Amino acid sequence: MKDAKTFWENSAQRYAKSQIQDEAAYRKKLEITQQYLQPDWSVLEFGCGTGSTAMVHAPYVKEVLATDISDNMLAIAAQKAKDAEINNIRFQQGTLESINPPVASFDAVLGLNILHLLEDLDSAIAISYESLKPGGVFISSTTLVKELNPLWRMLIPVMQVLNLAPFVKRLSKEDLLARLSNTGFSIDYIWQPATESVFIVARK
Repeated sequence: MKDAKTFWENSAQRYAKSQIQDEAAYRKKLEITQQYLQPDWSVLEFGCGTGSTAMVHAPYVKEVLATDISDNMLAIAAQKAKDAEINNIRFQQGTLESINPPVASFDAVLGLNILHLLEDLDSAIAISYESLKPGGVFISSTTLVKELNPLWRMLIPVMQVLNLAPFVKRLSKEDLLARLSNTGFSIDYIWQPATESVFIVARK
């Protein structure tokens, strides 16, 4: 299995062309998120990929810092934002640990389709918590790998050996909620559009 940066660098073009699997669920997540966003807010999105979600939310806030481990992903994202004439997104390469955002500097942190891909999930949740202002929100959408079809769970290690899949953490909803609560978050909203996925708004 390749390291995370190499895997996503090599996957950027394919990822950029991929289709959203559940368009209705994606739209609902956007709508719920925008109910929280405010025009004067500063937002951090980590694991932003090719920037599609950051671009949707950018008109609703003051500024977005969108980060990703992959330079190739960010190059695509930056070009898309430029083409769309969206000027309030700043793209930065790195992980949460390497970027080390200042304490209490953001009103919202978005971790969308990323938590199950992190080897040190607790660190990411802790950094997200610390970087939020009091009352700020951490919004996540996460694949619950423990709830996947057993056949898929069996195939993941094989795909990883073939460099067709990245690291994944075998999370359940209860596990993720416990990690958020243990960090200090209170759960403001939770929606499970499918057995194997969960959308959570947690408040500092």
